[in-house]
Amino acid sequence: MNITVQAGDNYWLYSQTFQLPLQLIIDSNPSIHPDQLSIGQTVRIPGFVQENYTIQSGDTLWTIAQQQNISFQQLLFVNRQINPNALYAGQQIILPRRVTWRVVNGRQEYTYDDLIQNLRQLSYIYPFMSNFEVGQSVMGKPIPELVIGKGAKKVHWNGSFHANEWITTPIIMTFLNDYLLSLTNQQPIRGLQVNPLYEEVLLSVVPMVNPDGVNLVLNGPPEEPNYRELVLDINNGSTDFSNWKANIRGVDLNNQYPAQWEIEKERKEQEPAPRDYPGEAPLTEPEASAIADLTVNRDFDRVLAFHTQGEVIYWGFENSEPPIAETIVNEFARVSGYQPIRTVDSYAGYKDWFIQEWQRPGYTLELGEGINPLPLSQYEEIYQEALGIFLASLYM
Repeated sequence: MNITVQAGDNYWLYSQTFQLPLQLIIDSNPSIHPDQLSIGQTVRIPGFVQENYTIQSGDTLWTIAQQQNISFQQLLFVNRQINPNALYAGQQIILPRRVTWRVVNGRQEYTYDDLIQNLRQLSYIYPFMSNFEVGQSVMGKPIPELVIGKGAKKVHWNGSFHANEWITTPIIMTFLNDYLLSLTNQQPIRGLQVNPLYEEVLLSVVPMVNPDGVNLVLNGPPEEPNYRELVLDINNGSTDFSNWKANIRGVDLNNQYPAQWEIEKERKEQEPAPRDYPGEAPLTEPEASAIADLTVNRDFDRVLAFHTQGEVIYWGFENSEPPIAETIVNEFARVSGYQPIRTVDSYAGYKDWFIQEWQRPGYTLELGEGINPLPLSQYEEIYQEALGIFLASLYM
């Protein structure tokens, strides 16, 4: 919601009037110096949207506030140009509506277009959340990264490395929505106050690493003739892409990292395939390369890559992980019921590379149980299992 600066305004006044943490207002207006507000400037107030209301005969601002269940002080504040004692029928005023509902509907087949629509909505309501493009897919789709908070501890999550594991994206997005709601309404999640996390943690999230692949699984082959012919050829002519894990070129993005990549190259698929083809060399695919560049540039303290399925958490790589990694994974296991597994006969994954290069905690979390793609009937159960992991990754 936007308001216009008037004489005597300051961010502290906005914080008190709208019952918002001061820092969220400051960070929602990065181009404005907090101590140099100018009359007529537009300031964004996070966590609110505005609605238009037409005055009816007999209305007063007090009765409107009561009927609409909104704060009288906030109503008065956003309609300061109006004489509250001289309202007339047909007059237009603004209703400041505090957002207390989710924008994200995660319990649906969640395509790239759904993600982009939700990001636009969340960016409008919560302008303190930054939205960056970290790269593009093979087909040119921008790969978004969301950043919340500016703390010293840098935590990264990602989802949908694998196309038919797309349910990880709405699971992540639902928590992000709940986190934003909790920050602006100052309400706890599972009894935990999250507002201190905003000052302590920089949370980086790439909700959908493989947008071309996700759309292929959910929407079928693309309209573009070259890509359509390519995926149908790789898939042996079948239009059922439910088993497809790779990107649109048939490369498995989580077999693309230079952490014993040569082992996977020898024993996995030798040509483009719906799954398990590691490519001709590490980091040939723009999606995998984008995440690698982001990881180098952000210098994360820990990373969590969300996959499905198995209800297990992989947390080691060739004994390069630090001792704290075990403490953290044991907490993940406690809050989720998932089984920690330190080592497995698998290489060239994102968390493998992260642990190898930085000797910091990295995790591959296999959400849910069954056959990919997991059915939406599991969505709520998976979300509740993952919720504790999301919180623990920020708190610990």
